[in-house]
Amino acid sequence: MTDQAGAIADVARTIPTAAGDRVDDRAWVAAARHAWSDLPVELRRTLRDFRRDSGPTGTLLVRGLPVGDAGLPPTPAAADSVQRTAALPAALLLMIAAGLGDPAAFRPEKGGALVQDVVPVPGQEDFQGNAGSVLLTFHTENAFHPHRPDFVMLLCLRADHEGIAGLRTGCTRQVLPLLSADGREALFSQEFRTAAPPSFGAASGATEAHAVLFGAPDDPDVRVDFAATEPLTPRAGRALLELQELFDLTARTALLEPGDLAVVDNRVTVHGRTAFRPRYDGNDRWLQRSFILSDLRRSRGLRYADGYVLG
Repeated sequence: MTDQAGAIADVARTIPTAAGDRVDDRAWVAAARHAWSDLPVELRRTLRDFRRDSGPTGTLLVRGLPVGDAGLPPTPAAADSVQRTAALPAALLLMIAAGLGDPAAFRPEKGGALVQDVVPVPGQEDFQGNAGSVLLTFHTENAFHPHRPDFVMLLCLRADHEGIAGLRTGCTRQVLPLLSADGREALFSQEFRTAAPPSFGAASGATEAHAVLFGAPDDPDVRVDFAATEPLTPRAGRALLELQELFDLTARTALLEPGDLAVVDNRVTVHGRTAFRPRYDGNDRWLQRSFILSDLRRSRGLRYADGYVLG
């Protein structure tokens, strides 16, 4: 998209003019939804096709988007950092969210901001979440929640110093043919329980028993967090280990650069991150993240006044 970056930036800059400077306001989301139609047709076609069929890897990488990297402020280094005021990357994320569905957020996590910073935080290096810098294990985003995001977007504003922090993804469409018959049977059974991630707080509790794979037998959805999903039977434990090994075997790693947008189909794809070493000097790795629900109506009971934040 490098050759179209200027046109994309021009469309993005119309949003604050139309809606003010508060990214989480309904007017901002509405302006982003309307601006989607003005984006270059190639970008819109690519995203729409991905929404219908996310392919064998369940991941889309769009390169060369304008993020204003020359004028970026220092990388935030605080827990719960978010983007609530108008900025070019936020406009990109919300426009693209409109093309894939609707933006959504969860109030216990980062205050329900629609655009969230993914940055290393001092003292949280070992944290299994967006603030850490150790190996982040494979997971379905918010695997414990009944209304998990359908898509997760990660937009790179700044890469890590050494360029080694890789987005790792693994797709059920790659591992399903490799699973043993016993492993497949166990994974389709309700023999697992998943705790909420630390970012939601300890009070969020854990799920009732659920299956890790569910839906169409030949193209199932996945619901797992290898740091938080607990097997409830011995065969479930063996199957969970087999699945993790197969995701590791078939994983793809993308080294994101400024202007790269990764879109992960959270229904069939798990994601994680390789380890890296932050310096906390204002130039550390900085991604911005947004979640998408393809059918916002299903979560209506959890969204105050039909907004975009699930309580």
